[in-house]
Amino acid sequence: MLNTTILSYITFVYFIAFFFYLCMMILGKPSLGKAATITCFGGFFGQAFAIGLRWYESYKMGIGHAPFSNLYESLIFFSWTIILLYLIVEWRTKNKTLGVFVSPLAFLALAYASFSPSIESRIEPLVPALKSNWLIAHVITCFFGYSAFGISFALSLMYLIKKRERQDEKGNFFTRLLPRPAALDELNYQIVAIGFLMLTLGIITGSVWAHSAWGSYWSWDPKETWSLITWLVYALVLHSRMVRGWRGRRIAMLCIIGFSCVLFTYFGVNYLAGLHSYAKS
Repeated sequence: MLNTTILSYITFVYFIAFFFYLCMMILGKPSLGKAATITCFGGFFGQAFAIGLRWYESYKMGIGHAPFSNLYESLIFFSWTIILLYLIVEWRTKNKTLGVFVSPLAFLALAYASFSPSIESRIEPLVPALKSNWLIAHVITCFFGYSAFGISFALSLMYLIKKRERQDEKGNFFTRLLPRPAALDELNYQIVAIGFLMLTLGIITGSVWAHSAWGSYWSWDPKETWSLITWLVYALVLHSRMVRGWRGRRIAMLCIIGFSCVLFTYFGVNYLAGLHSYAKS
Protein backbone atom coordinates (compact mmCIF):
# COMPACT_ATOMS: atom_id res chain seq x y z
CA MET A 1 0.00 0.00 0.00
CA LEU A 2 1.09 3.54 -0.71
CA ASN A 3 0.90 4.66 2.92
CA THR A 4 3.34 1.97 4.07
CA THR A 5 5.76 2.87 1.29
CA ILE A 6 5.68 6.54 2.31
CA LEU A 7 6.19 5.64 5.97
CA SER A 8 9.18 3.43 5.17
CA TYR A 9 10.81 6.39 3.38
CA ILE A 10 10.01 8.70 6.30
CA THR A 11 12.11 6.37 8.46
CA PHE A 12 15.21 7.47 6.56
CA VAL A 13 14.11 11.11 6.66
CA TYR A 14 14.25 10.99 10.47
CA PHE A 15 17.65 9.32 10.33
CA ILE A 16 18.91 12.14 8.09
CA ALA A 17 17.51 14.64 10.58
CA PHE A 18 19.40 12.90 13.38
CA PHE A 19 22.59 13.00 11.29
CA PHE A 20 22.21 16.76 10.75
CA TYR A 21 21.54 17.37 14.46
CA LEU A 22 24.59 15.31 15.38
CA CYS A 23 26.82 17.13 12.90
CA MET A 24 25.53 20.44 14.24
CA MET A 25 26.67 19.51 17.74
CA ILE A 26 30.04 18.16 16.60
CA LEU A 27 30.87 20.98 14.19
CA GLY A 28 28.97 23.77 15.91
CA LYS A 29 27.41 25.04 12.67
CA PRO A 30 23.91 26.56 13.02
CA SER A 31 23.21 25.91 9.32
CA LEU A 32 23.24 22.17 10.01
CA GLY A 33 20.72 22.69 12.78
CA LYS A 34 18.42 24.54 10.39
CA ALA A 35 18.76 21.72 7.87
CA ALA A 36 17.88 19.22 10.61
CA THR A 37 14.76 21.15 11.60
CA ILE A 38 13.62 21.47 7.99
CA THR A 39 14.16 17.74 7.52
CA CYS A 40 12.16 17.02 10.67
CA PHE A 41 9.32 19.18 9.45
CA GLY A 42 9.37 17.39 6.11
CA GLY A 43 9.20 14.01 7.82
CA PHE A 44 6.45 15.20 10.17
CA PHE A 45 4.17 16.46 7.39
CA GLY A 46 4.94 13.47 5.17
CA GLN A 47 4.06 11.13 8.01
CA ALA A 48 0.85 13.05 8.77
CA PHE A 49 -0.13 12.64 5.12
CA ALA A 50 0.60 8.90 5.24
CA ILE A 51 -1.47 8.46 8.42
CA GLY A 52 -4.36 10.35 6.83
CA LEU A 53 -4.00 8.28 3.67
CA ARG A 54 -4.08 5.05 5.67
CA TRP A 55 -7.26 6.23 7.38
CA TYR A 56 -8.82 7.05 3.99
CA GLU A 57 -7.75 3.70 2.51
CA SER A 58 -9.45 1.85 5.37
CA TYR A 59 -12.75 3.48 4.41
CA LYS A 60 -12.22 2.56 0.77
CA MET A 61 -11.86 -1.05 1.93
CA GLY A 62 -15.18 -0.84 3.76
CA ILE A 63 -13.65 -1.25 7.22
CA GLY A 64 -13.04 2.41 7.99
CA HIS A 65 -11.45 3.19 11.33
CA ALA A 66 -8.76 5.39 12.83
CA PRO A 67 -5.28 3.95 12.21
CA PHE A 68 -4.62 3.14 15.87
CA SER A 69 -5.70 -0.51 16.02
CA ASN A 70 -2.49 -2.59 16.06
CA LEU A 71 1.19 -2.46 16.95
CA TYR A 72 2.24 -1.18 13.52
CA GLU A 73 -0.19 1.72 13.59
CA SER A 74 0.60 2.58 17.21
CA LEU A 75 4.33 2.74 16.45
CA ILE A 76 3.63 5.05 13.54
CA PHE A 77 1.52 7.31 15.74
CA PHE A 78 4.07 7.25 18.56
CA SER A 79 6.88 8.40 16.27
CA TRP A 80 4.64 11.14 14.85
CA THR A 81 3.60 12.48 18.26
CA ILE A 82 7.14 12.52 19.60
CA ILE A 83 8.30 14.57 16.60
CA LEU A 84 5.33 16.91 17.04
CA LEU A 85 6.12 17.53 20.71
CA TYR A 86 9.82 17.87 19.96
CA LEU A 87 9.23 20.52 17.29
CA ILE A 88 7.07 22.47 19.76
CA VAL A 89 9.81 22.27 22.40
CA GLU A 90 12.46 23.33 19.88
CA TRP A 91 10.32 26.31 18.84
CA ARG A 92 9.75 27.35 22.46
CA THR A 93 13.33 26.92 23.66
CA LYS A 94 15.17 27.97 20.47
CA ASN A 95 17.62 25.14 21.15
CA LYS A 96 18.15 22.28 18.71
CA THR A 97 20.42 20.00 20.74
CA LEU A 98 17.47 17.99 22.05
CA GLY A 99 16.98 16.74 18.49
CA VAL A 100 20.10 14.56 18.78
CA PHE A 101 18.42 12.57 21.54
CA VAL A 102 14.78 12.64 20.38
CA SER A 103 15.02 12.00 16.63
CA PRO A 104 16.54 8.51 17.18
CA LEU A 105 13.40 7.54 19.14
CA ALA A 106 11.18 8.45 16.19
CA PHE A 107 13.57 6.76 13.75
CA LEU A 108 13.75 3.53 15.77
CA ALA A 109 9.97 3.35 16.23
CA LEU A 110 9.40 3.78 12.49
CA ALA A 111 12.22 1.39 11.57
CA TYR A 112 10.81 -1.29 13.86
CA ALA A 113 7.32 -0.79 12.42
CA SER A 114 8.43 -0.72 8.79
CA PHE A 115 11.11 -3.39 8.67
CA SER A 116 10.40 -5.90 11.42
CA PRO A 117 9.11 -9.16 9.88
CA SER A 118 7.03 -9.85 13.00
CA ILE A 119 4.84 -6.76 12.55
CA GLU A 120 1.86 -6.87 10.18
CA SER A 121 1.29 -3.62 8.28
CA ARG A 122 -1.93 -4.56 6.49
CA ILE A 123 -5.13 -2.67 7.26
CA GLU A 124 -7.43 -5.11 9.01
CA PRO A 125 -10.96 -4.92 10.49
CA LEU A 126 -11.25 -3.91 14.11
CA VAL A 127 -11.64 -6.66 16.67
CA PRO A 128 -14.91 -6.28 18.65
CA ALA A 129 -13.21 -4.77 21.72
CA LEU A 130 -11.84 -1.89 19.62
CA LYS A 131 -15.16 -0.91 18.09
CA SER A 132 -15.79 2.03 20.36
CA ASN A 133 -15.90 5.80 20.13
CA TRP A 134 -13.39 5.84 22.98
CA LEU A 135 -10.65 4.39 20.76
CA ILE A 136 -9.37 7.71 19.41
CA ALA A 137 -9.53 9.55 22.75
CA HIS A 138 -7.77 6.75 24.62
CA VAL A 139 -4.98 6.22 22.10
CA ILE A 140 -4.29 9.91 21.52
CA THR A 141 -4.03 10.76 25.22
CA CYS A 142 -1.90 7.71 26.05
CA PHE A 143 0.54 8.24 23.20
CA PHE A 144 0.95 11.93 23.80
CA GLY A 145 1.79 10.94 27.36
CA TYR A 146 4.27 8.31 26.13
CA SER A 147 5.85 10.82 23.77
CA ALA A 148 6.23 13.42 26.52
CA PHE A 149 7.94 10.80 28.67
CA GLY A 150 10.21 9.96 25.72
CA ILE A 151 11.28 13.60 25.55
CA SER A 152 11.74 13.59 29.33
CA PHE A 153 14.01 10.56 28.93
CA ALA A 154 16.08 12.47 26.36
CA LEU A 155 16.28 15.53 28.63
CA SER A 156 17.38 13.33 31.52
CA LEU A 157 20.21 11.88 29.44
CA MET A 158 21.24 15.39 28.41
CA TYR A 159 21.25 16.48 32.05
CA LEU A 160 23.43 13.57 33.17
CA ILE A 161 25.86 14.13 30.29
CA LYS A 162 26.08 17.85 30.99
CA LYS A 163 26.66 17.33 34.71
CA ARG A 164 29.57 14.99 34.03
CA GLU A 165 31.71 17.73 32.58
CA ARG A 166 33.96 19.43 35.05
CA GLN A 167 32.78 22.79 36.30
CA ASP A 168 36.10 24.48 35.53
CA GLU A 169 36.12 23.43 31.88
CA LYS A 170 34.18 24.59 28.85
CA GLY A 171 33.14 21.06 27.96
CA ASN A 172 34.03 18.87 25.04
CA PHE A 173 32.88 19.19 21.43
CA PHE A 174 29.63 17.34 22.16
CA THR A 175 28.51 18.98 25.38
CA ARG A 176 29.39 22.61 24.81
CA LEU A 177 26.09 23.34 23.02
CA LEU A 178 23.89 21.63 25.61
CA PRO A 179 21.78 23.95 27.79
CA ARG A 180 22.69 24.57 31.42
CA PRO A 181 21.77 21.72 33.80
CA ALA A 182 19.29 23.94 35.65
CA ALA A 183 17.47 24.75 32.38
CA LEU A 184 17.35 21.06 31.43
CA ASP A 185 16.02 20.15 34.88
CA GLU A 186 13.24 22.74 34.71
CA LEU A 187 12.21 21.78 31.17
CA ASN A 188 12.21 18.12 32.19
CA TYR A 189 9.80 18.89 35.03
CA GLN A 190 7.45 20.75 32.70
CA ILE A 191 7.44 17.92 30.15
CA VAL A 192 6.80 15.30 32.84
CA ALA A 193 3.84 17.34 34.11
CA ILE A 194 2.34 17.38 30.60
CA GLY A 195 2.97 13.67 30.12
CA PHE A 196 1.48 12.84 33.53
CA LEU A 197 -1.69 14.76 32.69
CA MET A 198 -2.04 13.01 29.34
CA LEU A 199 -1.39 9.55 30.82
CA THR A 200 -3.98 10.26 33.52
CA LEU A 201 -6.53 11.12 30.85
CA GLY A 202 -5.49 8.00 28.94
CA ILE A 203 -6.10 5.78 31.96
CA ILE A 204 -9.48 7.42 32.62
CA THR A 205 -10.66 7.07 29.01
CA GLY A 206 -9.33 3.52 28.95
CA SER A 207 -11.31 2.65 32.09
CA VAL A 208 -14.53 4.01 30.61
CA TRP A 209 -13.81 2.11 27.40
CA ALA A 210 -13.11 -1.09 29.35
CA HIS A 211 -16.45 -0.78 31.12
CA SER A 212 -18.31 -0.47 27.82
CA ALA A 213 -16.33 -3.33 26.20
CA TRP A 214 -15.88 -5.81 29.05
CA GLY A 215 -18.28 -4.62 31.77
CA SER A 216 -15.56 -3.58 34.24
CA TYR A 217 -13.65 -0.33 34.75
CA TRP A 218 -10.54 -2.17 35.97
CA SER A 219 -9.63 -5.83 35.69
CA TRP A 220 -5.89 -5.86 36.59
CA ASP A 221 -5.00 -6.85 33.05
CA PRO A 222 -1.16 -6.75 32.61
CA LYS A 223 -1.32 -3.58 30.51
CA GLU A 224 -3.63 -1.90 33.00
CA THR A 225 -1.36 -2.91 35.86
CA TRP A 226 1.79 -1.62 34.20
CA SER A 227 0.03 1.57 33.15
CA LEU A 228 -0.72 2.13 36.82
CA ILE A 229 2.90 1.36 37.77
CA THR A 230 4.10 3.88 35.17
CA TRP A 231 1.60 6.45 36.48
CA LEU A 232 2.85 5.91 40.05
CA VAL A 233 6.51 6.35 39.01
CA TYR A 234 5.81 9.70 37.38
CA ALA A 235 3.55 10.69 40.29
CA LEU A 236 6.62 10.04 42.46
CA VAL A 237 8.69 12.27 40.16
CA LEU A 238 6.24 15.16 40.55
CA HIS A 239 5.81 14.58 44.29
CA SER A 240 9.57 14.46 44.84
CA ARG A 241 10.00 17.67 42.90
CA MET A 242 7.13 19.69 44.38
CA VAL A 243 7.04 18.38 47.96
CA ARG A 244 10.49 17.00 48.70
CA GLY A 245 12.33 19.57 46.60
CA TRP A 246 14.35 17.05 44.62
CA ARG A 247 16.29 18.41 41.67
CA GLY A 248 18.84 17.29 39.16
CA ARG A 249 20.34 13.83 39.13
CA ARG A 250 17.72 12.10 41.30
CA ILE A 251 14.86 13.39 39.17
CA ALA A 252 16.73 12.45 35.98
CA MET A 253 17.25 8.89 37.21
CA LEU A 254 13.59 8.57 38.18
CA CYS A 255 12.57 9.76 34.70
CA ILE A 256 14.82 7.16 33.08
CA ILE A 257 13.22 4.47 35.27
CA GLY A 258 9.80 5.85 34.34
CA PHE A 259 10.50 5.60 30.62
CA SER A 260 11.67 2.02 31.11
CA CYS A 261 8.24 1.35 32.61
CA VAL A 262 6.65 3.04 29.58
CA LEU A 263 8.54 0.75 27.23
CA PHE A 264 7.53 -2.34 29.19
CA THR A 265 3.91 -1.15 29.30
CA TYR A 266 4.03 -0.63 25.54
CA PHE A 267 6.01 -3.69 24.42
CA GLY A 268 6.63 -6.07 27.29
CA VAL A 269 3.04 -6.79 28.25
CA ASN A 270 2.32 -7.87 24.68
CA TYR A 271 3.98 -11.16 25.61
CA LEU A 272 1.64 -11.65 28.58
CA ALA A 273 -1.86 -13.05 28.21
CA GLY A 274 -4.55 -10.47 28.81
CA LEU A 275 -7.36 -8.37 27.43
CA HIS A 276 -4.85 -6.24 25.51
CA SER A 277 -3.29 -9.18 23.67
CA TYR A 278 -4.65 -7.80 20.39
CA ALA A 279 -1.79 -5.28 20.55
CA LYS A 280 0.51 -8.07 19.41
CA SER A 281 -1.01 -8.02 15.94
